[in-house]
Amino acid sequence: MCIAVPAEVIEIRDGNIGLVDFGDLQHEVRLDLVDVKVGEFVLVHVGFAIQRLSREEGLETREIFRQVYEAMGA
Repeated sequence: MCIAVPAEVIEIRDGNIGLVDFGDLQHEVRLDLVDVKVGEFVLVHVGFAIQRLSREEGLETREIFRQVYEAMGA
């Protein structure tokens, strides 16, 4: 099973690299597959933003991930 994680684009750098915020972690990802702007949410899979999300979808999905991790004791 493959999982994509929602993140907010907080900076776009040269070479189509984006700095994204997963909530507790910031990381660089490739933006080659989507057309996004700073402040928008994306789904990230294996270092690539693969789909743009609405802000509402991004925040809701991030909260669901947080709840699952909490229930797992992570």
